[in-house]
Amino acid sequence: MTTEQPSPAQKRPGDTHFEVLLDGDPDDLVLQTAPVETPEITAQPQKAREERKPILPPSWHSWQGFKNWASYHADLARYRALYHGWRLPVIYVPLALLWSTVGLLKVAGRQIRWWWVLEQHRLRQEAATRNDPATWLLLHREARHTRAWRGSVLASEAIAVLAALGLLWWLAPWWLQLLAAAVAVCGLAHYGRPVDKPIVSAAVVVHRLRRLNPDIVLRAYYSAKLGDPDKAKVEFLSTMARDTLETGSHVHIALAHGRTFADTIKAKGALASGLDVSEFQVFLTRDRKSERSHFLFVADEDPLAIPAGRTDMLDLKRRDIWKPIRFGLDERGRRVEVPLIWHSILVGAQPRKGKTFSARLLALHAALDPWVKLVVADGKNSPDWRKFTLVAHRIVFGTTPNRDGDPVEMLIDALEEIKAHIVKVNEVLSTLPVDVCPEGKLTPELARDPRYPDLRVWLLVMEEFQCYFELEDQDKNKEVASLLSFIISVGPSAGVILLSSSQKPSGVGAGDVGRLFNRYRDNHAVRFALKCGNRDVSMAVLGGDAYGEGYDASALPMGPEYRGVGYLYGLTDETPTVRTHLADAADAEKVLLAARRHREAAGTLSGYAAGEEATKQVRDVLADVMSVFLPGEDRLQWQTLAARLTDVIAEAYAGTTSEAISAQVRAFGVPSVNVRDGDEVLKGCLLDAVKTAIARRDAARSGSGEQGPGNVVRASFGGSR
Repeated sequence: MTTEQPSPAQKRPGDTHFEVLLDGDPDDLVLQTAPVETPEITAQPQKAREERKPILPPSWHSWQGFKNWASYHADLARYRALYHGWRLPVIYVPLALLWSTVGLLKVAGRQIRWWWVLEQHRLRQEAATRNDPATWLLLHREARHTRAWRGSVLASEAIAVLAALGLLWWLAPWWLQLLAAAVAVCGLAHYGRPVDKPIVSAAVVVHRLRRLNPDIVLRAYYSAKLGDPDKAKVEFLSTMARDTLETGSHVHIALAHGRTFADTIKAKGALASGLDVSEFQVFLTRDRKSERSHFLFVADEDPLAIPAGRTDMLDLKRRDIWKPIRFGLDERGRRVEVPLIWHSILVGAQPRKGKTFSARLLALHAALDPWVKLVVADGKNSPDWRKFTLVAHRIVFGTTPNRDGDPVEMLIDALEEIKAHIVKVNEVLSTLPVDVCPEGKLTPELARDPRYPDLRVWLLVMEEFQCYFELEDQDKNKEVASLLSFIISVGPSAGVILLSSSQKPSGVGAGDVGRLFNRYRDNHAVRFALKCGNRDVSMAVLGGDAYGEGYDASALPMGPEYRGVGYLYGLTDETPTVRTHLADAADAEKVLLAARRHREAAGTLSGYAAGEEATKQVRDVLADVMSVFLPGEDRLQWQTLAARLTDVIAEAYAGTTSEAISAQVRAFGVPSVNVRDGDEVLKGCLLDAVKTAIARRDAARSGSGEQGPGNVVRASFGGSR
């Protein structure tokens, strides 16, 4: 198709006209911007462009599109039926009876006015005013005759109506009587109600939406200084189309040579202004094939303010950790699924933006798989994770010692247990034959095989993990940092999933602790950033590359309707803006109660959830330390104690370090002193101090009738080694 161009003299500023070649076909040119009509231009006839509408709707062009269309309309019909079904007896019927009564009175009044010839009253009044008795008598006689005739008509009408009602009452079946009554009531109600007060309200309100066209898009890009109609033209690499869910319009854009995707990101606000929509309705996606081109999607309304709905886990059925979780919906209403296995996930945001809810949603999926062991460490000691005591193998709250013991020591023991598990998994996998373990990796079958109880999937949740890098005891800081660094580096390949969340993902620790903190944070493969306080925090959560690609979590909208909205980065080449499904505290409790029932049925409850800390005393650190002192020895260095415990009690202390033994023994009040071993002087402990600690602990236990807190910790975290 070709079009005539106006002459330069006829052109006015802003009259632009572009043709873009599509699919290499010279005859298939699409008019992108129509010229402004002027008398001079319209005087010159132009060839009209044919536009053939598709035979099938765009949403029917694929099987998935048709299913989405059918699902949408079925759900819409269901909603309308429920909406009107509830209101029918409560609102619609009483209103219909009320307004039908009014309608009956209006019909009767209109009939009476017609019968009494009231329209003639003004003429008789004018004749009386003019003192014209002849005209008045003539009009009066005409009115009498008309009233007599109209009265007979109304009488006949009344007799006919009464006869019809009598026949209907005596001869018609009940369903026909109800149908006639319904028709009469509906008709009278429609006649009697005010025009501005409909009886039936709309179940779905359809808002007027701005339909985009190429003219508007070009205007927006030029007004945002992303191109120039004379020098740097913006081109269309595809026709503008509606998406399959009818939620917005999308098109493939190519900027002028020399312009980049980063330029478009910087001008997003101006671009939204040119499109006359909110900035949160404009979504830009990088084209991996070219830096100058990208995909533009403009939503009809702000999709991020539309809730994604409650989680499907409320069906309380078992889940499979090897299958992804339905995490939420993206900006175009598409389902977003997140696989947990083989991944480490970091969730970051400001307080009260949905960070904990998002992380907990992922953990609930793992809880519903009875073969997954959960270890939860909540650094902020909040109620959000309390109900995980129903299923957690190990659980830690806060950083301050409490009636359950020292949470930091409990965390260190839990991390050591995970470390030992990772080592054990790799050892077992390396010994399995190829037909059982073809690729030397954990498989769903092996993770559930009763012959290999060590090959289980573990989930480690670290809520506000920065709290465990900022302890007052620097030795414990280093120990926690070292263990977490090891786990995140080696754990995912051994089936250990890490789920970390933080509102302070940078500027934590110093020296080795700071280095290990950054290493732990940066090794998370998948990032989910909700609303962040500033760009630096967003970059700390998502990574520096994400900002260059246009993803800045500090620019996400604020408000209660936007809680749970964030960027999911690193999972695929795309970075969707996700509206997470909701699972509040009540929902979480229901899911966890169901998860516990599943674990009881499968016989997989362990650790804290199985009451291990109250019924088992597998490891007594003080007694074990005292047992490795040789006759004549009154003091030993920590590294010597760690080596002897590893050799003598390997099932409980495999892989333990001198720092771990030092921290665990000092928790019972045993001081760390200088111990000479030959020419080397290092920290260690005295045998008498260990005996004193044991006596003090036993006295406390006998006085309270219960096991001492410290010993509970040892029993809790040593049971499965």
